[in-house]
Amino acid sequence: MDEPRDYQLISTSPATTPGPVKKELALPDPGATPFKVVVDPEMRLKLRRALIELIDYHDEALAEHFSEGKLDLESYKEYIELFARSLKETMESREGVAYLLRAVGFEVPADQINLNPVLRWKKGAPGAFGSSLL
Repeated sequence: MDEPRDYQLISTSPATTPGPVKKELALPDPGATPFKVVVDPEMRLKLRRALIELIDYHDEALAEHFSEGKLDLESYKEYIELFARSLKETMESREGVAYLLRAVGFEVPADQINLNPVLRWKKGAPGAFGSSLL
């Protein structure tokens, strides 16, 4: 017996589908509230790639500023602190979040980006470390 699914297969032949036939999957609405949330592994992979590119960009920019004599560093500790600050400032900005959204295929207007999303833990399943995700 087949298991129930959250989707339905339909014919996409020209006789049953008005207009042009699309051959790719439509992206879901990034602001939609589905009943069942499953994080797409492909989307997670794209997000990881975007984060790695962002990390590389910040690393190269800091190294360039240092090599050009624009940035004074006293230790590796200070470099790491500045690197973390640079990433934090980017991720706290609408531009940084928009970059990640675009990297996974979403175009969201900057004024619709929530920079302070609230963690809503389910009853009986509080976050492991209080109000933080980690």
